[in-house]
Amino acid sequence: MNDSTETSGRSRRARLSPEQRRESILAAATEVFAATGYRAGKVRDVADRIGVSEPVIFQNFGSKAALFTAVLDRALAAVESTLSAMADQAGSVSESLAEALSPGHVEALHAPGSLGMLFADAAALTDEPGVADAARRAVQRMAAMLTGLLRRGQEDGDIRPDLDPGTGAWWILSLLSARRFRTAVLGDGHGMEADLTALTLRTLTGRPPPP
Repeated sequence: MNDSTETSGRSRRARLSPEQRRESILAAATEVFAATGYRAGKVRDVADRIGVSEPVIFQNFGSKAALFTAVLDRALAAVESTLSAMADQAGSVSESLAEALSPGHVEALHAPGSLGMLFADAAALTDEPGVADAARRAVQRMAAMLTGLLRRGQEDGDIRPDLDPGTGAWWILSLLSARRFRTAVLGDGHGMEADLTALTLRTLTGRPPPP
């Protein structure tokens, strides 16, 4: 077998299936949009990360807005899986929320390039042409996930039975989304963040959090 035949064989073996190609694009686009936001993110940057041309991206997704929508759907599925796993491992909904809302975890969630930054960006895009509906759906799906988690906690006797789980979910989302505002005004406010987490847990469970 000559060199050209070997090279051709390796090329065929390395060729991605349509599903693999879409997944590689979505992974790269998630990194780009989480780091720079939708408005500043460029399809060219996504293409460069995986070594393809921009037309390949558009052949798979049609537009930048459609790509961002697919990224949000993929990220939401990951968050849903993570929330469910955290609740299973922690043993109770309140314990999983205490971990998720801890200052260190929330700080990591808002770090550049994180999924938290991606969702924060989506929450600011609810009037952006082309992605407004997708952005609203993403935030609403996050609220629905948290609503389901709180309802599960009520069924287990861990969350106050008189709490409206939907209201509790939006309270948690509001707490998280205002983190950047608090940081801009207060700087390093870990003590404040810990107090806000404790207040939230006390409100949701009706009992003080463990020391």
